[in-house]
Amino acid sequence: MTTSTMACHIIGQERPSDIVITCDHASNRVPPQVNGGTLGLPPAEMERHIAYDVGAAGVAEHLGALMDAPVICSDFSRLVIDPNRGEDDPTLIMQIYDGTIIPANRNLTDAQVNWRLENCYRPYHAALARLLDSRARPVMVAIHSFTPRLNGHAMRPWHIGILHEKDQRLALPLLARLRAEPDLCVGENEPYGGHLDGDSIDRHAIRHDRPNVLIELRNDLIRTPEQQQHWAARLAPILQEVIAAAEL
Repeated sequence: MTTSTMACHIIGQERPSDIVITCDHASNRVPPQVNGGTLGLPPAEMERHIAYDVGAAGVAEHLGALMDAPVICSDFSRLVIDPNRGEDDPTLIMQIYDGTIIPANRNLTDAQVNWRLENCYRPYHAALARLLDSRARPVMVAIHSFTPRLNGHAMRPWHIGILHEKDQRLALPLLARLRAEPDLCVGENEPYGGHLDGDSIDRHAIRHDRPNVLIELRNDLIRTPEQQQHWAARLAPILQEVIAAAEL
């Protein structure tokens, strides 16, 4: 069963697992109330990683099905407002990202920012909080993706990255398990470092002492439905093994 709001949808809320799978950047949708449904960018730009985590939603949904776990996905672009930032973060609403200027994010009024907070950002986090609270011993698994290369930067070699900082209960054993796979290039806090104060993991896991892990997949490896199914099928038993061994 899928339940939806303007801000997000939850797949399998009735599933019994204590694992909750999140996808903060699942969508490139711009609500019609935001500048008529456009940020002033051409369609090709909205298909890039700047607008959403390419392929991540498909991986998250398949993981949820395989692990009998609920999945929550955002239904708005990170360029509208980024749910993986604190409300006081200066990158909450990006005006330029990877060399692309976001026209509709320039010179926003307080009322325009508040609309995005009240109708996208805050409802998403409220739904995620309720979903985690509904589990007896919640474990948060966040699925993200990254581009193989930022403009003007070197190629990123990692197939998968595990991000951690304040809580390593799952991150370190998962890193060890993934590094045992001979065909994988695994990054630790790559291509990004740790977490930010006020981000989703900090807000919903760290502050509540909930076990968690953030997984980054290179998006050229998960662009097609078949690739997304492949990675979910590969990760599901590994995650279940690591979580079970941790005896949380």
